[in-house]
Amino acid sequence: MSRVLYLAHRIPYPPNKGDKIRSYNTIRHLAQNHEVDLICLADDRRDLKHRKELSALCRKVAVLPLNTFKAKVNGVCSFLKGATISERYFYRRRFQRIFNAWTRETPYDAVICFSSPMAQYLLEDDFIATKGGSMRLVMDFCDVDSEKWVQYAAKHGPLPGMVFRREGMRLLDYERRINRLFDHSIFVSEKEAALFKGRCRDARNISVVPNGVDCDYFHDGASFRASAPRDPTLMFAGAMDYYANVEGVSWFCRAVLPAVSRTLPGTVFNIVGSNPNASVRALAEKDGVNVTGFVEDIRPWYREADLCVIPLRIARGVQNKVLEAMAMGKAVVATPQAVEGIGARDGEHVVVADTAERFAASVSSLMASPEARTTLGRAARLYVEREYTWAGNIRKIRTMVS
Repeated sequence: MSRVLYLAHRIPYPPNKGDKIRSYNTIRHLAQNHEVDLICLADDRRDLKHRKELSALCRKVAVLPLNTFKAKVNGVCSFLKGATISERYFYRRRFQRIFNAWTRETPYDAVICFSSPMAQYLLEDDFIATKGGSMRLVMDFCDVDSEKWVQYAAKHGPLPGMVFRREGMRLLDYERRINRLFDHSIFVSEKEAALFKGRCRDARNISVVPNGVDCDYFHDGASFRASAPRDPTLMFAGAMDYYANVEGVSWFCRAVLPAVSRTLPGTVFNIVGSNPNASVRALAEKDGVNVTGFVEDIRPWYREADLCVIPLRIARGVQNKVLEAMAMGKAVVATPQAVEGIGARDGEHVVVADTAERFAASVSSLMASPEARTTLGRAARLYVEREYTWAGNIRKIRTMVS
C-alpha cells in the first residue's frame, strides 16, 4: 500500500464548494487503496471540528487555522516585495514544520499538492533536490489560477486592475516553475490544460483529471421531493463570498431577472449558499430574490427549483455547481464560461446563453414548457452519469502515486 501525503489550501470537508468537493473526493478514493496523510488549512474556524470526518479516511490529519486578515496582510507584503500574493497568503510556519517533520519520519511514495500555493512547502530547504527524487510529486492545479487574476483585472478599475494583472503574470511564472519541478501536473479539463500549454510552451507531463459528481447523492428521488412551488422558481447554488459567484448573481439580478419577471410575474430566484457578503444580502431587497445563506442539505432546494441558472461571467475549469444541477435532473441555463470545461452540448444537455437578452429569453422559453425542461434534465442526468463519476476520474491519479 503506497503512502501519500496530501497538502490542501483549504480543509476538504464539508465538501460543499468547488475546491473542497474535488479534494475530498480525491482523498476519499485514494484512501481505498493507499495510506493517506493530510495537512491542510481552515479559513473558517467552524470547519476545524471536521477533523474527525477526515480522520476516518486518513492515517494522520493536521488542520491549521488560517487567519484571513493576517493572510491578506502577508499577501500584500509579498506582492510589494516582488513575489505573488497567493503564495504568502497560504503560508504558515507551523504548516512548514509539520511538513518537514512528517517527511522526515515517513518514507512517502508520493506528495500531492492541491492548488499551486501548496507547492511552496516543497520549495523550502532544498526539499525537492534532497528528497523529491525518492517520491513522486503531483500538482493538482485544477484551474490555471493565473488566468483568473487576468479575468479579475478586466472587471476592476485601473489601480486594482494593474495589481491583478501583475499578480497573474507573477503567478504564471510560479506555475511554470512548479511544472518543471513536479513529476505530474493535473488540470480539470482539456481546455485548462491547453490554456496552460499555450502560456507555457515548455510545459511537461500534463494530465487531465475532470471533476465528478456523486450521482447516488444528487438525484431527483421522489421520496425526497419537496412540495411543488407556488411560483416559477429559479435557483443558483454556490459559496456567496466568492467573487465570481457574487458578480454572476449580481449581473443576473440586474440584467436578466427583470425581463424574466415581466414575462413570468411572481418569479422567485433562490440564491443558495454559505457566507453571502453584503452585496449579495442586499439583493434580497429586490422583489422575488431570496438569499438563504448556509443550508445543511442543498438537495431540497434543487428539487423545488423549476430551473437552475449559472450566470457566471468569470469561470475556469469544470463548475461543480453545473454538474450537481445536471445530476439532479434539472434543466440548466448557463453562460459559455460556466460550461466551457464540461463538454455538454448546447440545446441537448444544457442551454447556453451569451448575453443578458438571450439568457432571459432562454429562461422564459423553458419555464413556459415543462416538457422541454424534463427532456433537458433527463439528458443532463444521463450525461453526467456517463462522463463524470469520481471513481473513474480519480483512477488516473491512483496510477500516478502507485
